Amino acid sequence: MKKASRKQKLRPTSQLVKRAVFNMLGDVDGYTFLDLFAGTGQMGIFAEERGARVLFVEKNPKIATRIREKTKGEVVVMDALQFLERLDSRVDIIFADPPYDYEKYELLIDLCLKRLAEGGVFILEHSSKLDFGAPKRKVYGDTALSLWRKEA
Repeated sequence: MKKASRKQKLRPTSQLVKRAVFNMLGDVDGYTFLDLFAGTGQMGIFAEERGARVLFVEKNPKIATRIREKTKGEVVVMDALQFLERLDSRVDIIFADPPYDYEKYELLIDLCLKRLAEGGVFILEHSSKLDFGAPKRKVYGDTALSLWRKEA
């Protein structure tokens, strides 16, 4: 996969972190996977390759067009928070990778947890300098993964 240009301000998830996410998730076959702040779309595409039904949310139309070229999943061009506020169904797995300087983490976390199906998992990729008190947190250099699971 090509590296993202600086102009696009994309920060693709490293291979190490991507493997860690899917090691945490295990089998995703048949689950719904929501890729918020999709960027390159690589996390959702990785889930799709493993049998998940994927919905990508990316607010930049040009980047969303590139995702559409690589996937069979649905791509929605919209702000992630607006999408979550309008979502009327529950999702099995939510992966969110907002910009590290994102200012609405608390609202994002709240909305994602409300949209999880019973037994669902929410993984937030963020700067390791931040700690949101998630039940599970793993650090990989300057990147951290925070994980919440909604009990069935």
